[in-house]
Amino acid sequence: HYRFNNRDEAISVIREYIEIFYNRQRRHSRLGNISPAAFREKYHQMAA
Repeated sequence: HYRFNNRDEAISVIREYIEIFYNRQRRHSRLGNISPAAFREKYHQMAA
């Protein structure tokens, strides 16, 4: 567990987690059930 010093700190840490980890690492059905990072890499490999 992590204790935040105040509400603003909690919001900042949670937003960072969502933007940096969750949205980039979780699988998306619209991307063929792969993560955005994997999709991006696959796209760049196909374009090269």
